[in-house]
Amino acid sequence: MTLTPQDYQVLTPYILLTVWACILLLLDLFIPKNRKGITALLSALGLATTLGFTLSQIGSEETGFFGMVVLDGFSTFVNALLLVSGLLGVALAYGYIRRTGIERGEYYTLLLFSVTGMMLMAQAADLIIVFLALELLSIPLYVLAAFARPRTESEEAGLKYFLLGAFSTGFVVYGIALVFGAAQSTNLAAIVGYASTSSPSLLLTIGAALILVGFGFKVAAVPFHMWTPDVYQGAPTAVTAFMSSGAKIAGFAALLRVFATAFPSIAVDMTDVLWGLAALTMIVGNLIAIAQTDIKRLLAYSSIAHAGYILMAFVPYGDASVRADSVAAGLFYLVAYAVTNFGAWGVVIALEKAEGKGLAIADYAGLSKKYPALAAAMTVFMLSLIGLPPTIGLVGKFYLFRAVIAGGFTGLAIIGVLTSLISAYYYLRVVVVMYMRDGEPTIERETWLGLTTGAMAVVTVVVSLVPQYLFAWASEAVLKLF
Repeated sequence: MTLTPQDYQVLTPYILLTVWACILLLLDLFIPKNRKGITALLSALGLATTLGFTLSQIGSEETGFFGMVVLDGFSTFVNALLLVSGLLGVALAYGYIRRTGIERGEYYTLLLFSVTGMMLMAQAADLIIVFLALELLSIPLYVLAAFARPRTESEEAGLKYFLLGAFSTGFVVYGIALVFGAAQSTNLAAIVGYASTSSPSLLLTIGAALILVGFGFKVAAVPFHMWTPDVYQGAPTAVTAFMSSGAKIAGFAALLRVFATAFPSIAVDMTDVLWGLAALTMIVGNLIAIAQTDIKRLLAYSSIAHAGYILMAFVPYGDASVRADSVAAGLFYLVAYAVTNFGAWGVVIALEKAEGKGLAIADYAGLSKKYPALAAAMTVFMLSLIGLPPTIGLVGKFYLFRAVIAGGFTGLAIIGVLTSLISAYYYLRVVVVMYMRDGEPTIERETWLGLTTGAMAVVTVVVSLVPQYLFAWASEAVLKLF
Protein backbone atom coordinates (compact mmCIF):
# COMPACT_ATOMS: atom_id res chain seq x y z
CA MET A 1 0.00 0.00 0.00
CA THR A 2 2.85 2.38 -0.87
CA LEU A 3 2.16 5.46 -2.94
CA THR A 4 4.48 6.22 -5.86
CA PRO A 5 5.32 9.44 -7.72
CA GLN A 6 3.01 8.23 -10.50
CA ASP A 7 0.06 8.42 -8.11
CA TYR A 8 0.71 12.09 -7.48
CA GLN A 9 1.45 12.75 -11.15
CA VAL A 10 -2.04 11.58 -12.08
CA LEU A 11 -3.55 14.19 -9.76
CA THR A 12 -0.98 16.96 -10.28
CA PRO A 13 -3.46 19.62 -11.49
CA TYR A 14 -5.95 18.71 -8.75
CA ILE A 15 -3.28 18.81 -6.02
CA LEU A 16 -1.87 22.08 -7.36
CA LEU A 17 -5.26 23.83 -7.32
CA THR A 18 -6.14 22.44 -3.88
CA VAL A 19 -2.87 23.67 -2.35
CA TRP A 20 -3.31 27.03 -4.10
CA ALA A 21 -6.83 27.39 -2.65
CA CYS A 22 -5.59 26.61 0.88
CA ILE A 23 -2.74 29.12 0.60
CA LEU A 24 -5.11 31.72 -0.85
CA LEU A 25 -7.44 31.25 2.11
CA LEU A 26 -4.58 32.18 4.45
CA LEU A 27 -3.21 35.02 2.31
CA ASP A 28 -6.65 36.61 2.14
CA LEU A 29 -6.43 37.30 5.88
CA PHE A 30 -3.70 39.85 5.17
CA ILE A 31 -5.37 41.52 2.18
CA PRO A 32 -7.32 44.69 3.16
CA LYS A 33 -11.10 44.62 2.70
CA ASN A 34 -10.93 47.29 0.02
CA ARG A 35 -8.28 45.35 -1.96
CA LYS A 36 -10.02 41.99 -2.44
CA GLY A 37 -9.42 42.30 -6.16
CA ILE A 38 -5.95 40.94 -5.35
CA THR A 39 -7.58 37.72 -4.16
CA ALA A 40 -9.48 37.50 -7.43
CA LEU A 41 -6.30 37.94 -9.46
CA LEU A 42 -4.47 35.32 -7.39
CA SER A 43 -7.33 32.85 -7.84
CA ALA A 44 -7.28 33.47 -11.59
CA LEU A 45 -3.52 32.93 -11.60
CA GLY A 46 -4.00 29.60 -9.81
CA LEU A 47 -6.62 28.48 -12.30
CA ALA A 48 -4.49 29.54 -15.26
CA THR A 49 -1.42 27.75 -13.89
CA THR A 50 -3.43 24.61 -13.28
CA LEU A 51 -4.85 24.84 -16.80
CA GLY A 52 -1.30 24.92 -18.14
CA PHE A 53 -0.40 21.75 -16.24
CA THR A 54 -3.60 20.10 -17.45
CA LEU A 55 -2.91 20.86 -21.09
CA SER A 56 0.63 19.50 -20.67
CA GLN A 57 -0.93 16.13 -19.81
CA ILE A 58 -2.68 15.76 -23.19
CA GLY A 59 -1.89 12.28 -24.47
CA SER A 60 -1.02 10.86 -21.04
CA GLU A 61 -2.83 7.76 -19.80
CA GLU A 62 -2.17 6.58 -16.26
CA THR A 63 -3.99 5.33 -13.19
CA GLY A 64 -3.17 6.19 -9.59
CA PHE A 65 -4.03 5.57 -5.99
CA PHE A 66 -4.61 1.86 -6.55
CA GLY A 67 -6.87 2.39 -9.55
CA MET A 68 -9.17 4.89 -7.83
CA VAL A 69 -8.31 7.81 -10.12
CA VAL A 70 -7.39 7.91 -13.78
CA LEU A 71 -5.66 10.30 -16.14
CA ASP A 72 -6.76 9.96 -19.75
CA GLY A 73 -7.97 11.99 -22.70
CA PHE A 74 -11.47 12.28 -21.26
CA SER A 75 -10.35 13.68 -17.90
CA THR A 76 -7.92 16.10 -19.56
CA PHE A 77 -10.64 17.43 -21.88
CA VAL A 78 -13.16 17.88 -19.06
CA ASN A 79 -10.65 19.35 -16.61
CA ALA A 80 -9.53 21.91 -19.19
CA LEU A 81 -13.17 22.91 -19.73
CA LEU A 82 -13.78 23.14 -15.97
CA LEU A 83 -10.70 25.31 -15.39
CA VAL A 84 -11.73 27.66 -18.19
CA SER A 85 -15.19 27.80 -16.59
CA GLY A 86 -13.54 28.70 -13.28
CA LEU A 87 -11.61 31.53 -14.96
CA LEU A 88 -14.80 32.84 -16.55
CA GLY A 89 -16.56 32.56 -13.18
CA VAL A 90 -13.87 34.71 -11.55
CA ALA A 91 -14.04 37.28 -14.38
CA LEU A 92 -17.83 37.63 -14.08
CA ALA A 93 -17.68 37.89 -10.28
CA TYR A 94 -14.80 40.39 -10.10
CA GLY A 95 -16.88 43.54 -10.40
CA TYR A 96 -20.28 42.06 -9.54
CA ILE A 97 -19.59 41.10 -5.93
CA ARG A 98 -17.97 44.48 -5.33
CA ARG A 99 -20.89 46.59 -6.50
CA THR A 100 -23.45 44.36 -4.77
CA GLY A 101 -21.66 44.70 -1.43
CA ILE A 102 -20.74 41.04 -0.97
CA GLU A 103 -17.03 41.25 -1.80
CA ARG A 104 -15.30 38.84 0.56
CA GLY A 105 -12.13 36.93 -0.21
CA GLU A 106 -13.57 33.56 0.67
CA TYR A 107 -15.80 33.80 -2.41
CA TYR A 108 -12.87 32.95 -4.66
CA THR A 109 -11.53 30.26 -2.34
CA LEU A 110 -14.90 28.53 -2.31
CA LEU A 111 -15.03 28.73 -6.10
CA LEU A 112 -11.59 27.11 -6.34
CA PHE A 113 -12.55 24.30 -3.97
CA SER A 114 -15.68 23.66 -6.01
CA VAL A 115 -13.58 23.42 -9.18
CA THR A 116 -11.27 20.89 -7.48
CA GLY A 117 -14.30 18.73 -6.72
CA MET A 118 -15.43 18.96 -10.32
CA MET A 119 -11.97 17.97 -11.56
CA LEU A 120 -11.83 15.00 -9.20
CA MET A 121 -15.23 13.94 -10.50
CA ALA A 122 -13.85 13.78 -14.04
CA GLN A 123 -10.90 11.62 -12.92
CA ALA A 124 -12.80 9.27 -10.61
CA ALA A 125 -12.43 5.57 -11.37
CA ASP A 126 -14.07 4.42 -8.17
CA LEU A 127 -17.57 5.10 -6.87
CA ILE A 128 -16.17 6.18 -3.50
CA ILE A 129 -14.14 8.90 -5.24
CA VAL A 130 -17.24 9.86 -7.22
CA PHE A 131 -19.10 10.40 -3.94
CA LEU A 132 -16.25 12.39 -2.35
CA ALA A 133 -15.91 14.55 -5.46
CA LEU A 134 -19.67 15.16 -5.51
CA GLU A 135 -19.56 16.47 -1.94
CA LEU A 136 -16.44 18.55 -2.56
CA LEU A 137 -18.00 20.34 -5.52
CA SER A 138 -21.42 20.72 -3.89
CA ILE A 139 -20.70 22.04 -0.39
CA PRO A 140 -18.88 25.21 -1.59
CA LEU A 141 -21.77 25.84 -4.02
CA TYR A 142 -24.28 25.62 -1.14
CA VAL A 143 -22.34 28.37 0.64
CA LEU A 144 -21.91 30.46 -2.49
CA ALA A 145 -25.64 30.31 -3.22
CA ALA A 146 -26.28 31.93 0.18
CA PHE A 147 -23.31 34.30 -0.13
CA ALA A 148 -25.42 37.46 -0.45
CA ARG A 149 -26.50 37.29 3.17
CA PRO A 150 -28.53 38.81 4.77
CA ARG A 151 -30.60 38.94 1.57
CA THR A 152 -33.52 36.60 2.18
CA GLU A 153 -33.63 35.30 -1.40
CA SER A 154 -29.97 34.27 -1.29
CA GLU A 155 -30.25 32.57 2.10
CA GLU A 156 -33.34 30.73 0.89
CA ALA A 157 -31.52 29.63 -2.27
CA GLY A 158 -28.61 28.27 -0.24
CA LEU A 159 -30.89 26.40 2.14
CA LYS A 160 -33.00 24.87 -0.65
CA TYR A 161 -29.92 23.82 -2.55
CA PHE A 162 -28.38 22.28 0.56
CA LEU A 163 -31.46 20.35 1.67
CA LEU A 164 -32.32 18.98 -1.76
CA GLY A 165 -28.66 18.36 -2.55
CA ALA A 166 -28.23 16.33 0.62
CA PHE A 167 -31.40 14.39 -0.20
CA SER A 168 -30.16 13.55 -3.71
CA THR A 169 -26.77 12.51 -2.34
CA GLY A 170 -28.60 9.85 -0.35
CA PHE A 171 -29.71 8.26 -3.62
CA VAL A 172 -26.11 8.18 -4.84
CA VAL A 173 -24.85 6.58 -1.62
CA TYR A 174 -27.62 3.99 -1.59
CA GLY A 175 -26.98 3.24 -5.27
CA ILE A 176 -23.26 2.77 -4.57
CA ALA A 177 -24.12 0.42 -1.70
CA LEU A 178 -26.32 -1.73 -3.95
CA VAL A 179 -23.68 -1.80 -6.70
CA PHE A 180 -21.10 -2.90 -4.12
CA GLY A 181 -23.49 -5.57 -2.89
CA ALA A 182 -23.78 -6.93 -6.42
CA ALA A 183 -20.19 -6.59 -7.65
CA GLN A 184 -18.32 -6.76 -4.31
CA SER A 185 -16.34 -3.70 -5.37
CA THR A 186 -16.73 0.02 -5.93
CA ASN A 187 -13.96 0.16 -8.54
CA LEU A 188 -15.39 0.88 -12.00
CA ALA A 189 -13.08 -1.60 -13.73
CA ALA A 190 -14.04 -4.34 -11.27
CA ILE A 191 -17.73 -3.56 -11.73
CA VAL A 192 -17.52 -3.85 -15.51
CA GLY A 193 -15.56 -7.09 -15.05
CA TYR A 194 -18.36 -8.48 -12.92
CA ALA A 195 -21.05 -7.30 -15.34
CA SER A 196 -19.26 -8.83 -18.35
CA THR A 197 -18.96 -12.29 -16.79
CA SER A 198 -22.61 -12.59 -15.82
CA SER A 199 -25.96 -11.21 -16.82
CA PRO A 200 -26.78 -7.91 -15.10
CA SER A 201 -28.33 -8.60 -11.73
CA LEU A 202 -31.40 -6.77 -10.47
CA LEU A 203 -29.30 -5.35 -7.63
CA LEU A 204 -26.77 -3.86 -10.04
CA THR A 205 -29.52 -2.39 -12.24
CA ILE A 206 -31.30 -0.78 -9.29
CA GLY A 207 -28.01 0.59 -7.98
CA ALA A 208 -27.20 2.14 -11.36
CA ALA A 209 -30.70 3.64 -11.52
CA LEU A 210 -30.30 5.25 -8.08
CA ILE A 211 -26.94 6.73 -9.08
CA LEU A 212 -28.65 8.11 -12.19
CA VAL A 213 -31.29 9.72 -9.97
CA GLY A 214 -28.65 11.38 -7.81
CA PHE A 215 -26.82 12.83 -10.77
CA GLY A 216 -30.11 13.75 -12.39
CA PHE A 217 -30.52 16.25 -9.57
CA LYS A 218 -27.04 17.66 -10.10
CA VAL A 219 -27.60 18.26 -13.82
CA ALA A 220 -31.20 19.50 -13.29
CA ALA A 221 -32.96 16.81 -15.31
CA VAL A 222 -36.74 16.45 -15.03
CA PRO A 223 -38.26 15.34 -12.64
CA PHE A 224 -35.31 16.22 -10.38
CA HIS A 225 -35.24 19.87 -11.44
CA MET A 226 -37.54 21.60 -8.95
CA TRP A 227 -34.72 23.30 -7.06
CA THR A 228 -33.24 24.95 -10.15
CA PRO A 229 -35.45 28.05 -10.79
CA ASP A 230 -35.56 29.15 -7.14
CA VAL A 231 -31.84 28.60 -6.53
CA TYR A 232 -30.81 30.27 -9.79
CA GLN A 233 -33.04 33.26 -9.06
CA GLY A 234 -32.07 33.68 -5.40
CA ALA A 235 -28.32 33.10 -5.64
CA PRO A 236 -25.96 35.94 -6.61
CA THR A 237 -25.97 36.09 -10.40
CA ALA A 238 -22.22 35.49 -10.66
CA VAL A 239 -22.69 32.30 -8.63
CA THR A 240 -25.60 31.23 -10.81
CA ALA A 241 -23.50 31.70 -13.94
CA PHE A 242 -20.72 29.49 -12.60
CA MET A 243 -23.08 26.93 -11.08
CA SER A 244 -25.22 26.52 -14.19
CA SER A 245 -22.19 25.60 -16.28
CA GLY A 246 -19.63 24.06 -13.93
CA ALA A 247 -21.95 21.78 -11.98
CA LYS A 248 -23.60 20.60 -15.21
CA ILE A 249 -20.23 19.81 -16.83
CA ALA A 250 -19.06 17.87 -13.78
CA GLY A 251 -22.36 16.00 -13.40
CA PHE A 252 -22.44 14.87 -17.01
CA ALA A 253 -18.73 14.02 -16.92
CA ALA A 254 -19.38 11.71 -13.98
CA LEU A 255 -22.37 10.15 -15.72
CA LEU A 256 -20.34 9.59 -18.88
CA ARG A 257 -17.44 8.11 -16.90
CA VAL A 258 -19.54 5.85 -14.71
CA PHE A 259 -21.97 4.62 -17.35
CA ALA A 260 -19.33 4.23 -20.06
CA THR A 261 -16.90 2.37 -17.81
CA ALA A 262 -18.98 0.43 -15.32
CA PHE A 263 -22.47 -0.02 -16.75
CA PRO A 264 -22.27 -0.46 -20.54
CA SER A 265 -23.71 -3.96 -20.21
CA ILE A 266 -26.94 -2.63 -18.70
CA ALA A 267 -27.19 0.36 -21.05
CA VAL A 268 -29.76 -1.49 -23.14
CA ASP A 269 -31.92 -2.10 -20.06
CA MET A 270 -31.87 1.63 -19.24
CA THR A 271 -32.38 2.91 -22.79
CA ASP A 272 -36.10 3.50 -22.36
CA VAL A 273 -35.51 5.29 -19.05
CA LEU A 274 -32.84 7.56 -20.53
CA TRP A 275 -35.04 8.19 -23.60
CA GLY A 276 -37.90 9.26 -21.34
CA LEU A 277 -35.68 11.46 -19.13
CA ALA A 278 -34.21 13.25 -22.15
CA ALA A 279 -37.58 13.81 -23.82
CA LEU A 280 -39.32 14.91 -20.61
CA THR A 281 -36.50 17.29 -19.68
CA MET A 282 -36.53 18.96 -23.09
CA ILE A 283 -40.31 19.30 -23.15
CA VAL A 284 -40.82 20.55 -19.58
CA GLY A 285 -37.85 22.93 -19.60
CA ASN A 286 -38.87 24.61 -22.84
CA LEU A 287 -42.60 24.79 -22.19
CA ILE A 288 -42.34 26.33 -18.71
CA ALA A 289 -39.69 28.81 -19.92
CA ILE A 290 -42.35 30.37 -22.17
CA ALA A 291 -44.22 31.79 -19.17
CA GLN A 292 -41.18 33.41 -17.51
CA THR A 293 -40.80 37.18 -17.27
CA ASP A 294 -37.62 37.18 -15.15
CA ILE A 295 -34.42 36.61 -17.13
CA LYS A 296 -32.80 34.50 -14.39
CA ARG A 297 -35.77 32.14 -14.21
CA LEU A 298 -35.90 31.99 -18.00
CA LEU A 299 -32.24 30.95 -18.14
CA ALA A 300 -32.88 28.48 -15.32
CA TYR A 301 -35.52 26.65 -17.34
CA SER A 302 -33.25 27.01 -20.37
CA SER A 303 -30.58 25.17 -18.36
CA ILE A 304 -33.07 22.39 -17.62
CA ALA A 305 -33.98 22.10 -21.29
CA HIS A 306 -30.33 21.87 -22.34
CA ALA A 307 -29.76 19.13 -19.79
CA GLY A 308 -32.31 17.19 -21.83
CA TYR A 309 -30.38 17.76 -25.05
CA ILE A 310 -27.15 16.54 -23.42
CA LEU A 311 -28.97 13.48 -22.03
CA MET A 312 -29.66 12.51 -25.63
CA ALA A 313 -25.99 11.47 -25.83
CA PHE A 314 -26.69 8.61 -23.39
CA VAL A 315 -29.59 7.09 -25.29
CA PRO A 316 -27.61 5.31 -28.09
CA TYR A 317 -25.32 3.73 -25.46
CA GLY A 318 -26.59 0.26 -26.25
CA ASP A 319 -25.28 0.50 -29.83
CA ALA A 320 -21.51 0.06 -29.74
CA SER A 321 -21.15 1.35 -33.32
CA VAL A 322 -22.37 4.86 -32.46
CA ARG A 323 -21.46 5.03 -28.76
CA ALA A 324 -18.17 6.89 -29.27
CA ASP A 325 -19.70 9.49 -31.62
CA SER A 326 -22.60 9.98 -29.23
CA VAL A 327 -20.35 10.63 -26.23
CA ALA A 328 -18.11 12.93 -28.29
CA ALA A 329 -21.22 14.86 -29.35
CA GLY A 330 -22.18 15.17 -25.69
CA LEU A 331 -18.75 16.59 -24.81
CA PHE A 332 -18.91 19.03 -27.72
CA TYR A 333 -22.35 20.19 -26.63
CA LEU A 334 -21.08 20.76 -23.08
CA VAL A 335 -18.49 23.15 -24.49
CA ALA A 336 -21.08 24.87 -26.69
CA TYR A 337 -23.47 25.31 -23.78
CA ALA A 338 -20.77 26.56 -21.39
CA VAL A 339 -19.50 29.20 -23.83
CA THR A 340 -22.98 30.44 -24.70
CA ASN A 341 -24.22 30.30 -21.13
CA PHE A 342 -21.37 32.31 -19.65
CA GLY A 343 -21.87 34.95 -22.33
CA ALA A 344 -25.60 35.24 -21.67
CA TRP A 345 -25.06 35.53 -17.92
CA GLY A 346 -22.44 38.20 -18.58
CA VAL A 347 -25.11 40.35 -20.24
CA VAL A 348 -27.49 39.69 -17.35
CA ILE A 349 -24.85 40.80 -14.84
CA ALA A 350 -24.17 43.96 -16.86
CA LEU A 351 -27.83 45.03 -16.63
CA GLU A 352 -28.51 43.92 -13.06
CA LYS A 353 -28.86 46.64 -10.45
CA ALA A 354 -28.97 46.60 -6.67
CA GLU A 355 -31.77 44.69 -4.93
CA GLY A 356 -32.58 42.58 -7.98
CA LYS A 357 -33.49 45.46 -10.28
CA GLY A 358 -32.93 45.08 -14.01
CA LEU A 359 -33.72 41.37 -14.13
CA ALA A 360 -37.09 41.57 -15.87
CA ILE A 361 -37.09 40.84 -19.59
CA ALA A 362 -38.88 44.19 -20.04
CA ASP A 363 -35.76 45.92 -18.65
CA TYR A 364 -33.93 44.98 -21.86
CA ALA A 365 -36.12 47.35 -23.91
CA GLY A 366 -34.06 49.83 -25.90
CA LEU A 367 -30.76 48.02 -25.33
CA SER A 368 -29.98 47.90 -29.06
CA LYS A 369 -30.16 51.70 -29.41
CA LYS A 370 -28.19 52.60 -26.32
CA TYR A 371 -25.69 49.72 -26.22
CA PRO A 372 -25.71 48.07 -29.67
CA ALA A 373 -22.63 45.90 -29.06
CA LEU A 374 -24.12 44.38 -25.92
CA ALA A 375 -27.46 43.78 -27.66
CA ALA A 376 -25.64 42.12 -30.58
CA ALA A 377 -23.76 39.84 -28.18
CA MET A 378 -27.00 38.86 -26.41
CA THR A 379 -28.58 38.14 -29.80
CA VAL A 380 -25.72 35.80 -30.65
CA PHE A 381 -26.18 33.94 -27.36
CA MET A 382 -29.93 33.63 -27.82
CA LEU A 383 -29.47 32.29 -31.37
CA SER A 384 -26.91 29.79 -30.09
CA LEU A 385 -29.24 28.54 -27.35
CA ILE A 386 -31.93 28.01 -29.99
CA GLY A 387 -29.48 26.32 -32.34
CA LEU A 388 -29.49 28.75 -35.26
CA PRO A 389 -26.58 29.76 -37.51
CA PRO A 390 -23.94 31.05 -37.34
CA THR A 391 -23.40 29.78 -33.78
CA ILE A 392 -21.78 26.90 -31.96
CA GLY A 393 -25.21 25.89 -30.62
CA LEU A 394 -26.31 24.85 -34.10
CA VAL A 395 -23.23 22.66 -34.57
CA GLY A 396 -23.67 21.08 -31.15
CA LYS A 397 -27.26 20.12 -31.85
CA PHE A 398 -26.32 18.83 -35.29
CA TYR A 399 -23.75 16.44 -33.80
CA LEU A 400 -26.21 15.30 -31.11
CA PHE A 401 -29.13 14.74 -33.46
CA ARG A 402 -26.88 12.95 -35.95
CA ALA A 403 -25.68 10.49 -33.29
CA VAL A 404 -29.21 9.87 -32.00
CA ILE A 405 -30.57 9.22 -35.50
CA ALA A 406 -27.62 6.92 -36.28
CA GLY A 407 -28.51 4.97 -33.15
CA GLY A 408 -32.06 4.46 -34.43
CA PHE A 409 -33.85 6.96 -32.18
CA THR A 410 -35.35 9.23 -34.81
CA GLY A 411 -38.37 9.97 -32.62
CA LEU A 412 -36.17 11.46 -29.91
CA ALA A 413 -34.38 13.59 -32.49
CA ILE A 414 -37.76 14.87 -33.72
CA ILE A 415 -38.68 15.84 -30.16
CA GLY A 416 -35.35 17.66 -29.92
CA VAL A 417 -36.06 19.62 -33.09
CA LEU A 418 -39.62 20.48 -32.06
CA THR A 419 -38.58 21.66 -28.59
CA SER A 420 -35.84 23.76 -30.20
CA LEU A 421 -38.58 25.42 -32.26
CA ILE A 422 -40.57 26.05 -29.08
CA SER A 423 -37.49 27.57 -27.44
CA ALA A 424 -37.22 30.05 -30.31
CA TYR A 425 -40.32 31.79 -28.94
CA TYR A 426 -38.90 32.78 -25.58
CA TYR A 427 -35.30 33.31 -26.71
CA LEU A 428 -36.34 35.55 -29.60
CA ARG A 429 -38.69 37.40 -27.26
CA VAL A 430 -35.58 38.79 -25.55
CA VAL A 431 -34.24 39.88 -28.95
CA VAL A 432 -37.57 41.49 -29.86
CA VAL A 433 -37.61 43.45 -26.60
CA MET A 434 -34.05 44.67 -27.16
CA TYR A 435 -34.62 45.81 -30.74
CA MET A 436 -38.30 46.66 -31.02
CA ARG A 437 -39.25 48.17 -27.66
CA ASP A 438 -38.33 51.61 -26.38
CA GLY A 439 -36.57 51.95 -23.08
CA GLU A 440 -33.67 53.54 -21.21
CA PRO A 441 -31.57 50.67 -19.85
CA THR A 442 -28.31 51.36 -18.03
CA ILE A 443 -25.42 48.96 -17.68
CA GLU A 444 -22.45 48.49 -15.39
CA ARG A 445 -19.23 49.17 -17.27
CA GLU A 446 -16.69 46.68 -15.93
CA THR A 447 -13.54 45.80 -17.87
CA TRP A 448 -13.39 42.07 -17.14
CA LEU A 449 -17.12 41.64 -17.54
CA GLY A 450 -17.09 43.36 -20.93
CA LEU A 451 -14.04 41.39 -22.14
CA THR A 452 -15.56 38.10 -21.04
CA THR A 453 -18.92 38.77 -22.68
CA GLY A 454 -17.31 39.95 -25.92
CA ALA A 455 -14.91 37.01 -26.02
CA MET A 456 -17.71 34.52 -25.55
CA ALA A 457 -19.68 36.12 -28.40
CA VAL A 458 -16.66 35.82 -30.70
CA VAL A 459 -15.99 32.21 -29.68
CA THR A 460 -19.67 31.33 -30.17
CA VAL A 461 -19.47 32.41 -33.81
CA VAL A 462 -15.87 31.51 -34.72
CA VAL A 463 -15.94 27.94 -33.41
CA SER A 464 -19.13 27.30 -35.38
CA LEU A 465 -17.17 28.04 -38.56
CA VAL A 466 -14.38 25.55 -37.77
CA PRO A 467 -15.96 23.04 -35.35
CA GLN A 468 -14.05 20.03 -36.67
CA TYR A 469 -10.98 20.70 -34.50
CA LEU A 470 -12.92 20.78 -31.24
CA PHE A 471 -14.99 17.75 -32.23
CA ALA A 472 -11.84 15.87 -33.19
CA TRP A 473 -10.39 16.56 -29.72
CA ALA A 474 -13.64 15.40 -28.11
CA SER A 475 -13.64 12.24 -30.25
CA GLU A 476 -10.04 11.49 -29.33
CA ALA A 477 -10.86 12.05 -25.65
CA VAL A 478 -13.45 9.25 -25.62
CA LEU A 479 -11.55 6.70 -27.74
CA LYS A 480 -10.32 4.63 -24.78
CA LEU A 481 -13.15 5.46 -22.42
CA PHE A 482 -15.07 2.26 -23.17
